[in-house]
Amino acid sequence: MYPASFKQLQALVQVARHQSVSRAAEAMHVTQPAVSMHLRMLEESAGLPLTRKQGRNIQMTAAGELLVGYAQKILAVWEEAGNEIAALKGVTSGTLRIGAVMTAEHLLPAMLVRFTGGHPGVHIKLRVGSRPEVIGMLSRDEIDLAIMGTPPREFPTSASRFARHPMAFFVAPTHALAGKAVAPADLIGHNLLVREPGSGTRSAIEHLYREANAPLSIGSELSSNEAIKRMTAAGLGVAFLSVHACTLEVRNRLLEVLPVPGTPVLADWHVMHKADHPIPTVAASFQEFMVEHGQQVITGELEGGPAPRDHGDGEAGEGEPAPGRAPSRRGGRP
Repeated sequence: MYPASFKQLQALVQVARHQSVSRAAEAMHVTQPAVSMHLRMLEESAGLPLTRKQGRNIQMTAAGELLVGYAQKILAVWEEAGNEIAALKGVTSGTLRIGAVMTAEHLLPAMLVRFTGGHPGVHIKLRVGSRPEVIGMLSRDEIDLAIMGTPPREFPTSASRFARHPMAFFVAPTHALAGKAVAPADLIGHNLLVREPGSGTRSAIEHLYREANAPLSIGSELSSNEAIKRMTAAGLGVAFLSVHACTLEVRNRLLEVLPVPGTPVLADWHVMHKADHPIPTVAASFQEFMVEHGQQVITGELEGGPAPRDHGDGEAGEGEPAPGRAPSRRGGRP
């Protein structure tokens, strides 16, 4: 094979990711003919077809899948080299590649704003997905850092706790149970809205009901926090969600915390990278920032004001109750 250009490798990776030449062209900010040309040149070099049509989508052949894996590694190493060169110049810049589970996406904006405010040369690539999707991104080196509750068991990671993760029950202010203190068993028949199996909040509510020795009666199961919040705000049930995910809705009185013994359930948020994979300087800087300041930033967001100043130990504000929170209890495996 003759040497391929970075553009050709990027085109292959983007087509594999989007299963479409047009969407790959949009992601690369080039024309569709340019992407097709890059693929054709790679195929000529490989001597094998790299893609095939599958209905309206484009899928990789076995040769294409093989080259995609190597292309991702080559592009990641080149990007890392650029970041390290910038670090040698004394500049913390480059691309910060982060993956976050869907519940954690509500935590990141405030932290990214604070971090990039002091590092204007940093560019953000944030990808949000389910826990299995984020674990897959990390395993394939598509991201440098992952944000989730419990570190994966599939491969070794270097994980650092940066904040507490409270989870609670929510209802619309007009709901029949609003303002009432109820036990977990009292929610039977009130259309309990929960996330899918394997998610952090689902594991937490299952743990809560086991501890309460009460039957868990699920009314509706959804894979989206936003869908659960909208249904709950419309009065269609009782939600069990991350307090962090409901900050704006509580502040705007679309939702309110339902006092239930044993809640909020507290777990931990972790930021992590692959244990056997060195991360770029910019990723290491952001991980350190999250460990030192994450709890303060989150506490400030929950209280509706600016984040407290850092006092150097990274623990200030930990365990402080958000408005409307009942005495907490630790549990769950998010």
